[in-house]
Amino acid sequence: MSSTVISILLLVSFAIFILYILKGGNLVIGFFVMAILWSIIGMIPFGTAIQKVFAEPALNYGPTIIYIVFGSWFGRVLVESGIAPAISGATNKVGKKKPLLAAILVILVTAFIFISAYGVGSVIAIGVILLPILLSIGIPREIALVAFSLAIGAPMYVNVVLYNQIKAFFPHAVYGGKYLQFGWTAMFVQLAFVILFLIIMRKKFNSKNADANLTTIGAGFDESSTETKKVPYIAYIVPIIPVAMNMLFKWDAIPSLVLSIIVAMIFTGNMKSYKGTVDFINMTVSKAISDISGLIIFMMALIMFSGAATLNAQHFEPLFNAILPHSHLILAVALGVLAPLALFRGPLHVWGAGAATAAVLTGTGLFNDAFLLPLLYVPTLMAVSTDITQSWNVWGLDYMKVKSKDFLKYGVPIMWIVSIINEVLVYMFFG
Repeated sequence: MSSTVISILLLVSFAIFILYILKGGNLVIGFFVMAILWSIIGMIPFGTAIQKVFAEPALNYGPTIIYIVFGSWFGRVLVESGIAPAISGATNKVGKKKPLLAAILVILVTAFIFISAYGVGSVIAIGVILLPILLSIGIPREIALVAFSLAIGAPMYVNVVLYNQIKAFFPHAVYGGKYLQFGWTAMFVQLAFVILFLIIMRKKFNSKNADANLTTIGAGFDESSTETKKVPYIAYIVPIIPVAMNMLFKWDAIPSLVLSIIVAMIFTGNMKSYKGTVDFINMTVSKAISDISGLIIFMMALIMFSGAATLNAQHFEPLFNAILPHSHLILAVALGVLAPLALFRGPLHVWGAGAATAAVLTGTGLFNDAFLLPLLYVPTLMAVSTDITQSWNVWGLDYMKVKSKDFLKYGVPIMWIVSIINEVLVYMFFG
């Protein structure tokens, strides 16, 4: 079978896969089936497929899973120790007098927490605290949810746990130095647009609707019914410790997260006794593993498909060489304009159909990993921020009783502009 026929069949199966995703198909099954199909269509020898598609990619992904586990554990420690709720509670105090300022503070607090925290469990734990605060100051449910979700997405540029997940596609990229300069800049660009969004929408804030909105989601923000653990103010610095240790001392994520967990436990009094320490560790680890169990299986299926896509990259190379601009600037701007293709796990979402895009782009050798990682991270984080297939966004829509079309109507235009700006930044930093 000629390479042309193979590439056509691969593209047809890829299109069917995208349609399957858009129809709400199970991603784990979809990626696993695609790994098998692409091994067959690409005529990969059976022994090679077993080793290079299904065995080695999964085994080599082990270190990344460790990062995910420790990141999820740290997120749970922030919540269970009372640090995250305390930061949130401090924000609520200014809410009633200055609602816009309070809303901006909630957004900044959210971003601050998720610089290091990660996982749907952490998002839910923080969301049930912060989202009612936003509603209590009169912000409509759909606006509150969009602002909250985009505020979670912004710090993912520097979140070491998520970075190490995308690094699986670009193993030669480095977390540190120039990347962190870009990451912080891109994060602040997104946060600036979230704040601008709140300023533009402030006329829709109406405190008279607060009780009705809180009743709709079955929540109430009543200090008498909501007990927040008291933690020392110095504990508020804990969420920034992992990133600070990397920036200042070049520490790896694992020791940075372990140190942060220990500091959090000391500051919040969870290491006063041996039994208390053991109980707290067992409880937070158990919840953290439960939070990410589904994600790990999903990533296993995804990385197998990535292995098949890498082995088939040679079939796409002539096509990509013909249509891909060799200019870093043109490619960056093009991906910014096409960023919505990351939605619904589309071809620019690396944890969706974009896994093949990433594998093929890497396989062509036209661009280095330091450029490709942020290039595809930008549209991927557009999806993480505003896609209705993202796990914590799905939870948010259900919890806040917001329609998908309203969430997309507000979120997509903002993130589209942010993506174009941040792709230009990719070129400025790495082009």
